[in-house]
Parts: sequence; C-alpha cells; structure tokens
Amino acid sequence: MTKKEKAGRRRLIWSGVAIAVASFIAGTQIDRIMAVVAPAFSHQSGTLDLASVQQTYQQLKQNYDGPLDEKALINGASRGLVAAAGDQHTVYMDAKEAAEFTKSLNGSIGGGIGAEIGTRDGHAVIIRPLAQSPAEKAGVQAGDIIAKVNDESTAGWTVDQVVAKIRGEAGTTVKLQLLRGGEEKLISVTRQEITAPAVESRIEGTTGILTVRRFADDTAAAARRAAEGFQSAGVTKVILDLRGNPGGTVASAQALAGLWLKQQTIMTERRGTQITQTVQSVGKPLFEHTKTVVLINNGSASASEIIAGALKEHGKATLVGEKSYGKGSVQVVIGLAGGAQLKVTEARWYTPKGKNIDKSGIQPDETVTLTAEDTNAGRDTQLEKAKSL
Repeated sequence: MTKKEKAGRRRLIWSGVAIAVASFIAGTQIDRIMAVVAPAFSHQSGTLDLASVQQTYQQLKQNYDGPLDEKALINGASRGLVAAAGDQHTVYMDAKEAAEFTKSLNGSIGGGIGAEIGTRDGHAVIIRPLAQSPAEKAGVQAGDIIAKVNDESTAGWTVDQVVAKIRGEAGTTVKLQLLRGGEEKLISVTRQEITAPAVESRIEGTTGILTVRRFADDTAAAARRAAEGFQSAGVTKVILDLRGNPGGTVASAQALAGLWLKQQTIMTERRGTQITQTVQSVGKPLFEHTKTVVLINNGSASASEIIAGALKEHGKATLVGEKSYGKGSVQVVIGLAGGAQLKVTEARWYTPKGKNIDKSGIQPDETVTLTAEDTNAGRDTQLEKAKSL
C-alpha cells in the first residue's frame, strides 16, 4: 500500500453491537474501522475464477420469466461472496447502507424511533428507549424482542439489518411486532429526527458522572471540557458510563483514556503473534489520581472495552455492571465502486497485559445486573452501586 493510500484512511474502533438510537448508531465492535478513499488491501491480492458466476447469470438471464435488476444482482453477488467468508464482522454494504453507516459514525441518525438496539441470545432486542423518544411514548420497553419489522420476520437478521429496516424518513410510521414476557405486542411508532450527543455529564455532590455514548470526532473535546468542569467544581470521584457504547474513532479513544493515563498503552494490534501496532493514550491526565468507577454492560463494545480494559489493568478504575460484549477483532472499511463499502476483519486487538477479549468480554469487578423491570421502573441499580463504592 502506498503512503498516499494509508494517509487516506480514517482509523476507527467501532462495534457491531449496533446501538440504534432509533436507527443506526451501529457498527458493533475493536471495530477499528478505516474509511478508505481507494479499494486496496495492503497484505494480499489475487483473483477468483468467476466463470461459474457468469454462467449462472447467463442461464438466469436466458430463462428467468421477468425483469432483472442488474445492479441488484451485482450487489447480491458481492454480498454473498463476503458472507461466505463466515465472519459476522466481515460485511458488504451497498451504497445506501454505506451512506447510513457513515452517518452513524458521527451520530447523524436521521429518522428513527429513539431506542438502543442490541443482541441477546441471538435476537434483536430493545436495550432501552431514550427518554421522551417516539419509542418510549409508543410503549416500547427495555427487553422487548423485535420479532418483526413492518410484517417482515427478523429471524436470521443482523442488528444492523434490523436497524436499517426501522430507520426511515421522519414523519413516517414503522410497525414493530415485539415479544414481551412471552406475549406479542404490536406497536406502531412514528419516526422523528433523533439527536444523539456523544457525551453527557452532570455533577451530584462531589461525584462527576461522565456518560460517553460513542467515540466520535467531538467526543474527546466534549469529555475534556466536562473533566475541566469537574475539577473546577471540586469533584473527588468520577463515574464513567460506557454502557451501550459501541465504539468509534481511535483518536477519541486515545484522548478519553488520556484523562486518566499519561502516554500509556491502551491496546496492541496483532496479526497472528506479531504486534503490528501499539496504541497509547494522549493528553494531560486530569483524573490521574481521581477515584474512578467505570460502568459497562453487554452493549459496551470495541473502544468501550479498550478503555475499560486499559483503566482496569493500569489500576485506575473499578468496573461495575455486566460482562461487556466481547469484540476483540479489528476491521477496516474499504471504499468500493458505486459508493459501496467492504468492512473486513484484518487483525485482533489485545489489552495492555496481552489479553484478547473476543467473545469472552471483560468481567466487571462488581457484577450488578440491570433488569428490564429495573429500567422500566426508572431504577438504575448499576449506577447506585457505582455511587456507593
């Protein structure tokens, strides 16, 4: 790969967990994703004998009774080719999907219902509806399994596919068939423009609560402003809430870690046994000596797991909540012809002490389960535990 091609890549860590703030804050998981200006792989090249594909196409064209959309056929062939790799994090996105994915990286959600969507036991579920969102007002609850979207079964769908179906033009309606406690609930939700800030903060007594929902371009600056505000207010303890955070850019993860760590390793990337890159924190560590608790759950992935793992292993924080998602692979996103994109696994990432958390996740120091009943009743048992430590 040329220096010019490398310079054109935008390095990201994003999760395939897919948090759909009513639409598409997804990615889920490190997904270090790099948007590339030209289609190129740095480590291998080659060609496939596609004669059989051409033969299939010719027979289809000659014998099919009906019109054929050649663009749809090409997209379908590419999608099938990539899916055959057998890796859930290696995905082909057509131009429309790629555009939505790019928007999601910066929190530009568009028309959605205002709910975080994740995966549990192989099903797409509502992690939580946002306060005052269309989803909450329509009666959507945490823990609801999304069985159908507009009468289409979600069986076998990825979270990204569910999210893409739920998203749509603001003012239009999406019909959801939900499973709640074994009962079916049919709910129609009118989509609205949803704004998803990357960082939120508040102070309760001498405790500062910093909620980071994604690692976007504006996350680092917003988090540091909040940190400076905490210091000015005399905060003696910080709670970093990374629950449901699917990840984002490498630079923002480095900068967030830099609030606690002074140019220390937050993770390494490896191909096989060879370390290909060591990533360190950046910035002045304002919380270097501040008591810190980090909240994680099954929706905490990629960059969130990197931060949680690094702060734990460097002895800077206590982890509270539930086991994290477990996304220890690295992806690169490559631009293809016609606006399509390929997200492909290219490496694995490891914590500072050399642990890969893929599929195993990060275990909290204090396990506290937040049930759907707790969420729907307005109770946050995990946050209350964090406050008590």
